[in-house]
Amino acid sequence: MFSKLFFSTLLFFTALTFAQNSKSSNTVLMGGKPVHTYAKLPAVNKAAPKFTLTDVAMKDQTLDSYKGKYMILNIFPSVDTGVCSASVRHFNEDAASLPNTVVLCISKDLPFAQKRFCGAEGIKNVVMLSDFRSDFGKTYGVEITDSVMKGLLSRAVVVIDPSGKIVYEEQVADISQEPNYEAAIKAVKN
Repeated sequence: MFSKLFFSTLLFFTALTFAQNSKSSNTVLMGGKPVHTYAKLPAVNKAAPKFTLTDVAMKDQTLDSYKGKYMILNIFPSVDTGVCSASVRHFNEDAASLPNTVVLCISKDLPFAQKRFCGAEGIKNVVMLSDFRSDFGKTYGVEITDSVMKGLLSRAVVVIDPSGKIVYEEQVADISQEPNYEAAIKAVKN
């Protein structure tokens, strides 16, 4: 009896370890050094995975909150870094001229820090959302799984059309670089 229980337990943990190691991690760079994300971004022409994120008023926002609009998901590690804050500023300028489009700036930063940043920078044309209490990073594959940045989000852009389908995605090859803004904007205009 004990040996059956022992072997069953051993088989269970072996299968669990295999499943955890078989997820399709993705390699990106951070200052030229490899780091890994949870998985690859969701594929173009597929339905965007559902999410729940927290806005600066501490209210939940979901994918359905923005249904019927183009959504540009500007995903990054922290608004308190130079490249991340530059991407928020850049999309803030671009968002003002895009009809039927919302830019969602997503990081693990607390909503209080996001609100402070927007107030100090005069950011009014994007929506700041926090992944501090959700599984967005894993669902979209962008959570960093190793290095000093473990747990934060990698730099990526995903564009979702009004029907909820992904029409563009970019996992920025090196987190220390800015995304291809023009390609994301073009995906909304097509």
